[in-house]
Amino acid sequence: MDQKTSPLGQVSDFELKLLRVFRTVAACGGFSAAEVSLGISRAAISMQMADLENRLGLRLCQRGRAGFALTDEGRRVLEASDRLLGAISHFRAEIDDLHRHLRGTLSIGITDNLVSHPGMKITHGLAALKARGPEVRIHLHMQPSDDIEIGVLDGRLNIGVVPRIRERPGLDCLPLYEERSSLYCAAGHPLAAAGAGPDDIARHELVMPSFALPPEAEALCRRHPLGARANDREGILFLVLTGRYLGYLPEHYARPWVEGGRLAALLPQRLGFTTRFGAITVRGRRPNLVLDTFLDTLAGDPDGTETVRQVDK
Repeated sequence: MDQKTSPLGQVSDFELKLLRVFRTVAACGGFSAAEVSLGISRAAISMQMADLENRLGLRLCQRGRAGFALTDEGRRVLEASDRLLGAISHFRAEIDDLHRHLRGTLSIGITDNLVSHPGMKITHGLAALKARGPEVRIHLHMQPSDDIEIGVLDGRLNIGVVPRIRERPGLDCLPLYEERSSLYCAAGHPLAAAGAGPDDIARHELVMPSFALPPEAEALCRRHPLGARANDREGILFLVLTGRYLGYLPEHYARPWVEGGRLAALLPQRLGFTTRFGAITVRGRRPNLVLDTFLDTLAGDPDGTETVRQVDK
């Protein structure tokens, strides 16, 4: 690639957008893996990466049959972009502090179907944040947990609420609550009648989640023949309601369907698992008054009394 004789003279919003695309591609390990996170096609990602390389006059990555890899220049640009975007975030946080009251934006990513959890910490936390800062703008994104983690890491999200399945380097986690899941079938399924034992239940097809599960949940799912796959809990419910499959669902999410006679739990005392949820933020982040206030509301008691905030690292 020919080097540009006049390198980038200034950094506009467009260059910042291209740098964020580059950071996501690097975090995902390639163009194809970044498609879902960015919400654009591989061809569009390739064009934007080529545009960034032309603007910088540098080859940032190698891509082709041998796979994806950052060049030495690409690694240095990635480090420089971390510092640049971190400085921008710091500037925004300082401006917020100058106003001495809550004003700004909270971008939060949440995995699906948590609104019916009886803990209601997210709902109560957002309500408390708006009570303390009426001018705060909230941008809420419902996304898979992997996309939320990447969004927090690359700065598109201030905070995410995800299952605590594994630790990802660079993130802190504030424990929130636990969620119990049980095995369900539709009212018209052959197992809906009482009396089936574990061995009989294990012979029936299951909707296998394509998202990460706790180890005990994976072991339970492996006992069944694979019937279908779903990438979120609502998709599992759709398929279970066909009467053709079994599926694990959070008990709080399934409760209205059970009470309405549409679903039946199968040996809930034996066939179930617990998922822990937490609020993730980027490690070593700059102070942010809006985000810090929201974290304090999450760490408080249900009646609004704040407790000591403890963060897993």
